[in-house]
Amino acid sequence: MTTPPIAASTPIALADRYEIEILRQAEKDLDRLKDRRAEAVRELLKLEQNSELGRALAGNLRGPRSLEINLKGRGAYRAVYTVINENRVCIVFIAGPHENIYKKAERRWESVKSRLR
Repeated sequence: MTTPPIAASTPIALADRYEIEILRQAEKDLDRLKDRRAEAVRELLKLEQNSELGRALAGNLRGPRSLEINLKGRGAYRAVYTVINENRVCIVFIAGPHENIYKKAERRWESVKSRLR
């Protein structure tokens, strides 16, 4: 008995996918993960199929979303991103340990917002 290819059993229209853009500073954040970087990027790539995978943020971070990334041996990480539905793109602007991530994200979000206008 042969098993059908995965693509045949779970079709995903390319038009339904989102592009993932990781800003330069967020790339540097991910580089700090060293041996766990690839694992974190795999989690981020899940946003291609579901841009609302992370939870919506509030307060000064109203608009962006936070994706929880649990890394073995590293603990809880977050990636904070914004979704631009018109362009079908998720822009990741910060990634790091859960501790204090949102204070740092507020500062970066101000910079990102001004560039998106």
